[in-house]
Amino acid sequence: QERLVESGGGLVQAGDSLRLSCEVSGGPFSNYAMGWFRQAPGQEREFVGTISASSGTTHYGGSVKGRFTISRDNAKNTGYLQMNSLKPEDTAVYSCALGIYASATAELYNYWGQGTQVTVSS
Repeated sequence: QERLVESGGGLVQAGDSLRLSCEVSGGPFSNYAMGWFRQAPGQEREFVGTISASSGTTHYGGSVKGRFTISRDNAKNTGYLQMNSLKPEDTAVYSCALGIYASATAELYNYWGQGTQVTVSS
């Protein structure tokens, strides 16, 4: 059973950067694709991006492309979400997830973290 713990969230100003981490324990992290999703109050969950298990190929949602970068360190069982040029509309709870496929579809992910709050002030 995989366990995922996000960290690195907080309150920042517009234009700032923030890096989220997702530490994985309990299983073979390197076998899974990792996805990042976010959800703001009153809104549906939104795909942020994903990174494949083997090649490290990444894909991003349209609203974050060019500003956010996903990476992973399989030796440390940890994934990362680097967020640059943050905007107030990026405010949300950010969650990482593991799945077999590097997909934009949340339902295809098997394991989820509890989420970390990111708040961007204007």
